[in-house]
Amino acid sequence: MFVKKRSRQKQAVEEGINFTAMNNDFERGAGPKRFSYEALVLATNNFSNEKKLGAGGFGNVYKGFLINMDMAVAVKRVSRGSKQGKREYMTEVKVISQLRHRNLVQLIGWCHDQGELLLVYEFMSNGSLDSHLFGKRRPLKWEVRYKIATGLASALFYLHEEWEQCVVHRDIKSSNVMLDSGFNAKLGGFGLARLMDHEMCGQTTAIAGTLGYLAPECVISGRASKESDVYSFGVVALEIACGRKPVEEMEDESMVRLVEWIWELHRNGRTLEAADKKLGLEYEVREMECLMMVGLWCAQPDPNLRPSIRQAMRVLNLEEEMPDLPNMTVLMAMNQVPLQAAHSNSPSVTNTCLYMGR
Repeated sequence: MFVKKRSRQKQAVEEGINFTAMNNDFERGAGPKRFSYEALVLATNNFSNEKKLGAGGFGNVYKGFLINMDMAVAVKRVSRGSKQGKREYMTEVKVISQLRHRNLVQLIGWCHDQGELLLVYEFMSNGSLDSHLFGKRRPLKWEVRYKIATGLASALFYLHEEWEQCVVHRDIKSSNVMLDSGFNAKLGGFGLARLMDHEMCGQTTAIAGTLGYLAPECVISGRASKESDVYSFGVVALEIACGRKPVEEMEDESMVRLVEWIWELHRNGRTLEAADKKLGLEYEVREMECLMMVGLWCAQPDPNLRPSIRQAMRVLNLEEEMPDLPNMTVLMAMNQVPLQAAHSNSPSVTNTCLYMGR
């Protein structure tokens, strides 16, 4: 008991040192600012249920208004006692505070005070992409969908190639793609991200992410990389085009994987049959084909056959020809992933940060 108590005390001291170091680093910069707990209590009406925007595995998100900045914000409140939540909080502040891109959610500030861990983001008035694709909102028009796909590709290109270090996001999914008032895509959810030098970015880091979006090699080998980010992007691209989730339960209780389903249609020359029925015929055929083909290209089971995000983006921008994908049955290595796990709606985390469902 004495040893355990000393261990907890040591951990608390180390966390205090880490938080102090974070304060010193960021308060010297011109980026996100530190907020007092009282200011965020005021902004969110004491974190009232009426202000709640959503809930996740490690906390809740509230809408707030900063009077002195005349700004609507989203405040993420990490659940007390969540060790993974603390780790993701530290990572998010360290990583996203350094990034500046029009297609990334902007971190306005942070707070760790009175035992609370809070992150303050710009408010995204149109919510998350998945809420539009699968919720009860009015279906997104095609031109909006295509703009979202190209915006997400631009964000990932910045992370992988344009910024001074390579950022492997590790959790790209439609619920982490936020939409502003103009339906511009902004990638968030950087709690699992990893920074690497560009010359090291071809190497891999520990597995993390959400089943259904995870590349097969991640599940098999337990490693993530730029290539696995590209796979996840491909799944989201197919969601946008088809309006279907990565894994769906059918009426006969069988499970259908989106990637496998579209590969089968493509093999039979029927790719366009996968287009979201909610669109009717209100879409550009060339763009629909392009988005689906890029999605399949990125979501190939073999990471060596996937494009870089630069290549995928150039095709989406119609600067290069669409890829010539094989018209044959593809051996789907993701069969290693249990369908029941991938379909589960209950968010849970293992010690490798593997999420089940959304």
